[in-house]
Amino acid sequence: MTIGNVHFDTPNPVFLAPMEDVTDIGFRLLCKQMGADLVYSEFVSSDALIRGVNRSIEKLQVCDDERPVAIQIYGRFVEAMRDAAQIVVEQAHPDILDINFGCPVKRVAAKGAGAGMLQNIPLMLEMTRAVVDAVPNTPVTVKTRLGWDHEHRTITDLAEQLQDCGIQALTIHGRTRSQMYTGEADWTLIGEVKRNPRIHIPIIGNGDITTPERARECFERYGVDAIMVGRATFGRPWIFKEIKNRLTPNPSLSERGADTSADSLTPEWKLNVLRQQVQVSVERLGEYRGILHSRRHLAASPLFKGIPNFRETRIRMLRAETVDELFSIMEGTLPLLIPPC
Repeated sequence: MTIGNVHFDTPNPVFLAPMEDVTDIGFRLLCKQMGADLVYSEFVSSDALIRGVNRSIEKLQVCDDERPVAIQIYGRFVEAMRDAAQIVVEQAHPDILDINFGCPVKRVAAKGAGAGMLQNIPLMLEMTRAVVDAVPNTPVTVKTRLGWDHEHRTITDLAEQLQDCGIQALTIHGRTRSQMYTGEADWTLIGEVKRNPRIHIPIIGNGDITTPERARECFERYGVDAIMVGRATFGRPWIFKEIKNRLTPNPSLSERGADTSADSLTPEWKLNVLRQQVQVSVERLGEYRGILHSRRHLAASPLFKGIPNFRETRIRMLRAETVDELFSIMEGTLPLLIPPC
């Protein structure tokens, strides 16, 4: 699969979705290490970039070890989006520039940005053309949803219109804006877009990919060119390894009797990955803020599911204020994670 001048050698590429306050450079690097083929930044406000807001400028930090990397921008004004696109390309040199037309949260969509653009398709298309023209040497892609609500699921027509604007790939989240993150993602329209003979750009499917089995089903049933994993990465960055092991097991290892399944990712190994994630956050943000930043992942991690009476330990883990204290609590869970022989 190719997006502009970015080529993916793997037959079933798996991408890390852009997520605010999650996909910072540390987490992107970890997911890349775990097998993600493409990683996305947190979304960046075009207005804030133009004003030079430090927090937004920091989001443009990219390193070579995470490439290929996409930076995602959002906004409601065409001129601001055009100028922000140029700032991103000049300062960060991303491999791909992505436009967010999918964020459903009220503070974004209610102002007409993100998924709010689904209520103003002409403006969305004008903005897309402006961004594409502003950065001719960088592939521009779009991430959006099925439509504003169930009565306005416009994605089949919208996909062709966005393609005509010059985008190089389209990511579709299988929900409407009105659904937010509730209910099940509907992939039927994603598959319909992919089967459209007039669509010639890659179609990337997103929504409810929480297991390797579901990842494989999405490729096989809906024919998408790539999949994007979002909330299932919380406390589980190794999901990329699990998916890759399911999609493309290593035949040379299997012939030698090695275990290439997800079962080979032991609880001890996973605990070490979570420790590494905490350490990366602490190195980047300092001890207190780094631990705070990691708590969402620790709270959501499926690694600790099933441990009897885990609630008290979980509370202590989330209240820990030093790395030594946190790691000591995490280490104490190891005997409960390893089944007896």
